[in-house]
Amino acid sequence: AAFLNSSQDFDTAIAIERRLMTGDLDLLYVAPERLLTERFLGLLDQLSEQHRVALFAIDEAHCVSQWGHDFRPEYMRLGELRRALGVPTIALTATATADVLSEIGTSLGLLSPVTVRGGFARPNLSFSVQPVTSDAARVEKLVELLEEAGLRKSGRAIVYCSTRKKVQSIAEELRSRGFAAGHYHAGRTDLARQRAQKAYEQRRTRVLVATNAFGMGIDYGDVRLVVHAQMPGSLEAYYQEAGRAGRDGMPSACVLLYRAADAAVQRFIIQKGNARNARLMERRMGALEAMSRYAGNATCRQKQLAAHFGDGIDSCKVCDVCLDANSVASVFADAQEEVGAERARKATKTDERSTVQRRPLTPEEIECLIDAVAALHKPVGKVSLAKTLRGSKARQLSRLGLLKNPMHGKLKEVTEFDILDTVEALIREGRLVRKGQKYPTIWLAGRPVRENGRISEGVGSNSSGLAFAKEGERPKRGGKSRMRYTPVFRALDNFRKRQARALGWKSFMVLTNAVIGAIDAEKPATIDALTRIKGFGPSRTARFGEEILRLVAGAKDD
Repeated sequence: AAFLNSSQDFDTAIAIERRLMTGDLDLLYVAPERLLTERFLGLLDQLSEQHRVALFAIDEAHCVSQWGHDFRPEYMRLGELRRALGVPTIALTATATADVLSEIGTSLGLLSPVTVRGGFARPNLSFSVQPVTSDAARVEKLVELLEEAGLRKSGRAIVYCSTRKKVQSIAEELRSRGFAAGHYHAGRTDLARQRAQKAYEQRRTRVLVATNAFGMGIDYGDVRLVVHAQMPGSLEAYYQEAGRAGRDGMPSACVLLYRAADAAVQRFIIQKGNARNARLMERRMGALEAMSRYAGNATCRQKQLAAHFGDGIDSCKVCDVCLDANSVASVFADAQEEVGAERARKATKTDERSTVQRRPLTPEEIECLIDAVAALHKPVGKVSLAKTLRGSKARQLSRLGLLKNPMHGKLKEVTEFDILDTVEALIREGRLVRKGQKYPTIWLAGRPVRENGRISEGVGSNSSGLAFAKEGERPKRGGKSRMRYTPVFRALDNFRKRQARALGWKSFMVLTNAVIGAIDAEKPATIDALTRIKGFGPSRTARFGEEILRLVAGAKDD
């Protein structure tokens, strides 16, 4: 067996080609970029005429798919080459959804292929998501993880970053902390990359900080820890990269350091790389949303990953969700008690900005968050919203008018990360909406957005498709249906105006048109029925519930 790739000099490549043509090789590994050169296609023609090609094997076959996480245009031509060779074909991938599998078959021209699927469970891997709130906290958490894994003495770790700049800065910081760390990205010269990989292979460095340029074809059994210092753009990419841990079957850890700002980095990368293909950009954005959901969901990590690829498994019992833990120390049994005690000591001394204790918001806190969004005059970024709720008096918040928000400082006891996590959950539930892509902002579902004096029908418009009429306005013919100005609507509209005057609020902060419309449609008769109205939570029920039920009952009798 031999391989051909771009790292070899001309003489080495020629010698391997001679061995191929003389029958000295049973197996040749070659990258599609080399395979599809005019010179190599000529060699294949000769081999094909002599019936000396027995099998065409395509590894990392997900690269065929435009919708896959690692699309490479050269793979698109492999179907044409496969048909020309006319030999049995096998396509292999560890990270393909059902849609990607279908496209692989179509692109390669496989007719009724036999599909063999393995399981996605990796029982020796402990997956976890650990929140960080700043770049400094990210580095401190990474150092802590490397210490827990014993990376100063044994084993290996891979640290993935989204950008070359981040790779460089983190590698330098780790070296300054005494770790034998190398770095690898596509911007380095071929020689520099070869040296970095060789040093890692020979264990002269135990930590390799890299972009996704490092990994394809990499197989080191004793990688004890894979850390994603920044969130990747898809679950497919994450699973493939994290899966490089523990290939010898020994307990190993896969950790995602999650910061809300990392999603913005990925959005920029997606927009920059797919500016001319709106459909592909939409798919990439959808993949990013799935990745964000994985980070925020309190469901077994491996169960989430397996479900994404169409595989159903039981809870893994070893991830942070299953163990209800924020440390990978349990993976390394010999250090478990010592590390746990040290983390407990640090937790009493470390500022909240670098150590975040996650907990779900209470229903009352969620209503407070929604009330804060309802009080906005225009959409704002979710980080600004979180800082407002926590009581920050930053100059930027003052410029946005957020210091006057009635909910300013109401969630001082809640961490910024928990607020951001809840915002994402509310977006998924449809109670909040995200507006814009380059600079995403948050808005209340069902509330129109005023832009230059006009109501926008974009992301912030009412998700039900209803356009609300002004008081007394009759429905217009054609176009969207308009909400009927019924006795119930009139009664609740007058009610919210009275309450708004008494509380010093805007009317929509009491009840939005969407909520009034839902109450009008359902006409609830009990508190329990009222709480099931979308957008009408516990705090509004406690404050306005009984009065609203009386108004609805009275209006129905009119």
